Amino acid sequence: MLSHLSRLPLFLHMVAISGLLMFVPAIVASMQNDDFVARMFFYSAVFVVFVSTLIAMAISGTRPAPRTIDHLLALLSGFTVLPVILALPFYEALETTTFLNAYFEMVSSLTTTGATVFSQPERLAPALHLWRGMVGWMGGLMMWIAASAVFAPLSLGGFEVTARGEPGQAVSGGGQMQRAAPMKRWVRGARALVPVYAGLTLAIWVMLMVLGDTPLVSLMHAMSTMATSGISPVGGVQYGQSGLAGEAVIFLFLLFALSRTTFSADTGAVRRESLLLDPEFRMGMMIVVAVPTLLFLRHWVGAYEVDDVSNTSAALKSAWGGLFTVLSFLTTTGFESGEWGVARDWSGLSSSGLILLGLAVVGGGVATTAGGVKLLRVYALYLQGLGEMERLVHPNVVVGSRGGGARRIRRRGAVIAWVFFMLFAISLAAITAVLAALGSDFEEALILSIAALTTTGPLTQIAGEAPIDLLVLGGWEKLVLGAAMVLGRLETLAIIALLSPDLWRK
Repeated sequence: MLSHLSRLPLFLHMVAISGLLMFVPAIVASMQNDDFVARMFFYSAVFVVFVSTLIAMAISGTRPAPRTIDHLLALLSGFTVLPVILALPFYEALETTTFLNAYFEMVSSLTTTGATVFSQPERLAPALHLWRGMVGWMGGLMMWIAASAVFAPLSLGGFEVTARGEPGQAVSGGGQMQRAAPMKRWVRGARALVPVYAGLTLAIWVMLMVLGDTPLVSLMHAMSTMATSGISPVGGVQYGQSGLAGEAVIFLFLLFALSRTTFSADTGAVRRESLLLDPEFRMGMMIVVAVPTLLFLRHWVGAYEVDDVSNTSAALKSAWGGLFTVLSFLTTTGFESGEWGVARDWSGLSSSGLILLGLAVVGGGVATTAGGVKLLRVYALYLQGLGEMERLVHPNVVVGSRGGGARRIRRRGAVIAWVFFMLFAISLAAITAVLAALGSDFEEALILSIAALTTTGPLTQIAGEAPIDLLVLGGWEKLVLGAAMVLGRLETLAIIALLSPDLWRK
């Protein structure tokens, strides 16, 4: 039976799993006596599971074994077509919105962007909030598994920069995974990562509940932390009841988005000698420490000028607010610390949203749920820049390896990283221009474009002078943003790979 299931399209598996997950909010709504919402989710779940089962029975044994490129196409379909199915119970249960808004909400959740057209959390029933969080959590898990099952074998998603992306390069450890059939890679990845992903989510959930958050809020924030989606039923962690202790818990688990080395070695592209030797984790921690320090010193100088240096409490709150918010936006989660306002205002100076935009563009680790350019690509460009500066001083110098981190980068890794960065910049410029042509002003269009491409939806509420109301955007603007979210989640190189005839022949 398992062999028959493995020959079914990956997209059909996604649809069936989505149908099964719909029973969870149906049960929650029923327990809260919200019978209408419970019925909508239950009917949708039965319909989706029934139809997917019929399709599976009809095509069973009639299709050849899927290829890796087929699974990449299935991922693209999952982020574009699957939200139509996910939006069905959401649209029917809410009743007071358009299907386009429901579709946009599901695309935003599944791509772990977290941008929402419902700026007032009380408008949604608890079961609807739970569904948003579950879809985001499922999207994060899907990217975890896809990293080893799809992106690593095709040298995409950041792996094109690593040593395993070198043509003819044999990779130990992950070679067996790469040679396995595509569906077997998904099964092996799921068996290895689902317990880790679910276990870490459960740990955060329990800790936040112990610290005072309600079960729904703590569960939503736990799922959003692991998926780096930033989805919250109360508008953010700053409105939760767990306070600074809850933020500290989330801070620790956000570190998993800095490098895949923190939780897995299934891709064969990392060395498990020491986490501190991992270039992504080191660079991420350097940014997390350096940026809040510079903000704190800048604010401290301002406080010194107004003779407010002795305000130790405000200084400590400012330091923590900067530390938490910087890590949150670097991992493209988008949670804002409850003390971020203190960090901006305690000295009478306001921090520019450009800092958060820049952090989101840098992004987190390769093969994690974080978006952005990714730390490994930035590290490759850093090494290249360092070598070029050495050649300016010593033109005949031979730049050698710089330790374990450099050995992880392929010989032309910096060139490929630069190509990706240029593609990212072109995509950003194009989407900004399209949004501006559709009626948004330049600042709003730029923030929306960066938020979508880096999958950091909360940027729309915090990066500008005033929050952007996504509900008032036109239909075409929402469709453009949805396409940008998918592009940012899969990355431009993966979309280009789908157009390559060579991959389709394999």
